[in-house]
Order: sequence, then C-alpha cells, then structure tokens
Amino acid sequence: MKIWVPHEHGAGLLGPLPPDTTVEVLSGPDAPMPSAPDGVRFWVPPFLARDGAAALAARFPDLEVVQLLSAGAEVWTGQLPAHVTLCDARGVHDSSTAEWAMTAILSHLRAFPAFVRAQAGREWAYAAHTPTDELAGKRVLIVGAGSIGTALAARLRPFETTVTLVARRARPADDVHAVEDLPALLPHADVVVLLVPLTDATRGLADAGFLAAMPDGALLVNAARGPVLDTEALLAEVSSGRLRAALDVTDPEPLPTDHPLWTLPNVLITPHVAGSVHGLHRRAYALAGAQLRRFAAGRPLENVVTDGY
Repeated sequence: MKIWVPHEHGAGLLGPLPPDTTVEVLSGPDAPMPSAPDGVRFWVPPFLARDGAAALAARFPDLEVVQLLSAGAEVWTGQLPAHVTLCDARGVHDSSTAEWAMTAILSHLRAFPAFVRAQAGREWAYAAHTPTDELAGKRVLIVGAGSIGTALAARLRPFETTVTLVARRARPADDVHAVEDLPALLPHADVVVLLVPLTDATRGLADAGFLAAMPDGALLVNAARGPVLDTEALLAEVSSGRLRAALDVTDPEPLPTDHPLWTLPNVLITPHVAGSVHGLHRRAYALAGAQLRRFAAGRPLENVVTDGY
C-alpha cells in the first residue's frame, strides 16, 4: 500500500507504519508525481488546498481515503468519487485557532493595532483620558460549538466573560443554543466570533441583518471562512464606525490590495494564519498516522466528513 503525503518530513511524524506501507511525497496538485498513482490507497493533501484540488483524486485508481490536514473541508465535499472516504483534521487546530481568536479579541479591545501604528511613527500615544476597552465583563457569543469553539470558550471564561455558544442544533445539556436563536442573542453580544465550517447553510450567515442585530461598538471576529461573512455588509458597518472587526479570513481571499477594509482603523486583518503554528505538522501527521493504522486494521475512521458537513 502506498500513502502520499505533502511533506518530506511527514513520514517521520506518522508514527509506526502498517506492514508493507510505502510513504511518498506529493507536495501539491501541480507537482510531479513521485511514482505511478496505482496503489495509492491513502492520500494526505497539502494543508490549504485550493478549489479544484479534489479533481486530482480521479487519477488515483486505488484511492480509498483522503485525510485532510485542515479542519475545513469545503473544497473537498461532494468532489470525490463515491467510494473515497473523506476525513478532516478536527481537533488538530483547536488550540492554535482558539489562541488566534483570543489574541485578536484582546489586541482589538486593548487597542494594540493603534499602538503599533503609533510605534511605527515613534509617537507616545498614551493619554490618561482615553483608556482602552477591556475583555473583563464582556458578553461573548461564539457561533460554532465544535471543538474549536469549545476550546475558545474554555480560554475566555477565566477572563471574567459571559460566554454563549451556538450550534446548528441546540444541545440543552451543554448549554448550547440553536442557530435559530441568533436574532435574540446577537443584540446582547459585545463580541461575536464566527467558527463555523463553510457549507451551503453557513455561506452568508453573517449578512446585513445579522450585523445590524449586533449592538453599537460590538466586535465581530471571523476565524471561520471568508464567505461565511458578507463582505459588503461588513464594510458598511465598519466604515460607519458602528462595528469593529478582526478577520483572519476574507472574501475574496487574498483581499485585494486596494480594498477599503485594509485602511480602516477599526479593522484588524491577518492573512489566514490562525492554524499556522509550529505544532501544526506534529499534531496533523499524528492524526494521519492514527487514521492510517485504523484503515490498515479495518477499523472505523474518525472525523469522517459527509456532504452535509
């Protein structure tokens, strides 16, 4: 059995390999294949695959499993042959994405972007009569109660916040609300964090009505996918100064250099780096190795993605 991975060091991070397993490197869909694709039954594509990457699977006649290194699977759902099982990397990015969201919230509330700009201009920007905002006492609404949302909630609570989680369906035992409750929840949220996968149901979820329901001065944080948020609706709200935003993802992505979001002082933008940390490959390949051993032993795989996502 052959397994293809996207990094030379990947084989050493997989852990014990099943007998008669060969690991080869295919760094990307446009890279030369390391050998004929025959016999490749387990494929680990690159971390941030672009639209159309799944088309390569059609050239793997023996492919049975695609194990992603990403938590998001929108590029792959519905694009693979029916006999191929798609698995995401749920759990791998919990700590890194939750850390990014915490950093973005704290940085925005404590005015770090303004201080960075002042430092670049060698300006002592502190004034006693203009204190920054603070996280303590804030009401935080997390839209997406999966493993990342839960990890973020655990990090927020020690900061003296009130945290509310929202999922596709209510889970009363876990104090998780349903997405249908958003109109009633949004007006009471000081910070709203988007952490949902991109699906037909979540595309454009944070639209003009969603944003209008947020109170004046609220902070919107998008660590999900760009199209979950209506860019034009957001631009209208932040341009007026009514809302603030911290974005790790945008629509379009990358954001064009002339887009007005770049220059607004109440918008913090990072280039889709929430999951890009030193520990990513260690955790992701450990998951891929565990999945490979399950597959070789005929045991059920974890993190199986359906078209409904």
